[in-house]
Amino acid sequence: MDRPDFPGLVRFLVEPFLDSPDSLRIDCEENAAQAKVWIRIAFSGDERGKVFGRGGRNIQAIRTIVRATASLSGWSAYVDVYGASEQDNGSDRRSRSPSPRSHSKPRPQLRPKT
Repeated sequence: MDRPDFPGLVRFLVEPFLDSPDSLRIDCEENAAQAKVWIRIAFSGDERGKVFGRGGRNIQAIRTIVRATASLSGWSAYVDVYGASEQDNGSDRRSRSPSPRSHSKPRPQLRPKT
């Protein structure tokens, strides 16, 4: 079986989460001898929350699909997400202020109606 189109698969899975799909950058590095592929994706930093989803569920699902597709073809795949794309003008994530959630109070537990 041929190697899957990893960039196309990742684009298909990630673009629906992005408001500006043009910001998506995908880089694939392959090692055909070991049947491994490393996929690096980057996009506009303000869309990071949408791609990752609550608790990282979206990105974990994307990684699972890519790994399963690779496995069916006898490959191993690894997906890394970079914090900024070229459109962020090379800004460093560390220079941004912490997210407001890091200092917020925990949400109260909802009680079931009786």
